[in-house]
Amino acid sequence: MNLFRNVVRIMLFCLLLQHAVMLPSASAQAPQGGQADPFVAAAEHAEGILATATWQSIFNGKDLAGWRGDTAGYAIEDGVLVCKKGGKTLETEVEYGDFALTFEFRLEASGNNGIGIRVPQSGYPSRDGLEIQILDHDGPLYGQDAEIAGAGKQRLTWLKPWQVHGSVYGIAPARTGASKPVGEWNSETIIAIEDHVMVILNGTVIVDAFLDDMAVIDGSPHPGKHNRRGHIVLAGHDDRVEFRNLRVADYSPAPPSLRAAKDNVPPPGFEALFNGRDLSGWKGLSHGDANARRALAGAAQEEAQAKADATMKAHWSVVDGVLHYDGQGDSLCTARDHGDFELLVDWKIPPGADSGIYLRGTPQIQIWDPWDPRVEPGKPAPSTPKEWVAQFTNGRNLGSGGLWNNRQWRNMPLVLADKKPGEWNTFFIRMVGEKVSVWLNDTLVVDRVKLEDYWSKGTKPLPRADQIELQHHGSELFFKNIFLRELPW
Repeated sequence: MNLFRNVVRIMLFCLLLQHAVMLPSASAQAPQGGQADPFVAAAEHAEGILATATWQSIFNGKDLAGWRGDTAGYAIEDGVLVCKKGGKTLETEVEYGDFALTFEFRLEASGNNGIGIRVPQSGYPSRDGLEIQILDHDGPLYGQDAEIAGAGKQRLTWLKPWQVHGSVYGIAPARTGASKPVGEWNSETIIAIEDHVMVILNGTVIVDAFLDDMAVIDGSPHPGKHNRRGHIVLAGHDDRVEFRNLRVADYSPAPPSLRAAKDNVPPPGFEALFNGRDLSGWKGLSHGDANARRALAGAAQEEAQAKADATMKAHWSVVDGVLHYDGQGDSLCTARDHGDFELLVDWKIPPGADSGIYLRGTPQIQIWDPWDPRVEPGKPAPSTPKEWVAQFTNGRNLGSGGLWNNRQWRNMPLVLADKKPGEWNTFFIRMVGEKVSVWLNDTLVVDRVKLEDYWSKGTKPLPRADQIELQHHGSELFFKNIFLRELPW
């Protein structure tokens, strides 16, 4: 019998070698020369944003209130939620769309489970929703250690990269090396906002993916890839897996109709970028070309910024709680960089004015007067439809809110939603990754359109974060109620 078992083991190992994948160890992926680990730094950044979130527990430590499904397959032991041997799926009664989920888990050797997100009721997590793997991928069921010529001892596994712990199953492989040993508690955070999914394991980012831009790689249908809402599911796979401290922070989009109860006082969850009193938190534009501005450093950067700030103070001012520009200086910039966010802005322009809002230092969400015929001095205003159309060659008649400098993606607003010059308008802007949505006066005018990098003519990705700018085009401008809600990224 022992001889038979040894033969079987040898045959299985040979089969494993034929299909094996080498999983790098944590030390193999660590930065060299004492450099900071960018994956740890990225986790610290995201967790810093999450520190200000409002968290709600979804497991009370006593019973399965708020959950349904295979309740018999789960138990509560000393405040811990345990998926028992043979346990199947357990789902929240509540659906979640854009959110962050934080929890702790503990595995046995080769233990397997999953966190389904945006799963329809009674749906299959990895197909009908998205399943984030919970797996001891170093367990004996999934591979063996082997000596590789020239590489030393390596871990060989039959698991595909999109099956290891933390992966979005079948779609986005996770980085390995951050798991704690079997029997120890791991901490994990899953962020899902629009198509952006980030997984942080024990203080390290192991997945940072925009699913709209990713193809399915396991050859199976994944209709749930496009879901924007659904249940959170514990997807049992017949192994004992323990969970505790499950909490959710809601990052659902704020209503576009959100308004300040009092001018320049932010609504809950937002911060005021403009305080209604002075230019605190703002700076002048140090260079009109973003690439040149980003390249400034040291004394050159300090000199350029000091000159820009002097120009800012000469032409931007606060009058009765309103940010006013006299039309003679340059654009106004936030002192801090911003990545993913929701932004509320009230703006007003006189007839014929032209402005815009740069996101991540990139033009722009357009602001202009749709009714301005741009009549040349000394010439009569248009009197026929043909003459009117001829005046609108630059598209201003379509209205404000469009990403006007786009050349590949849509640059026009969906509808004209402007109020007449001299009246206050409100933008609600949501930016996730490179996609932007814009509501003008509560009307959707841009629906998740990619903002192209103007400075490279769309050939390079948009910077992950940069300043927000209030653009000038030589006309008087007015802004107030500038509020920002930072989204985790």
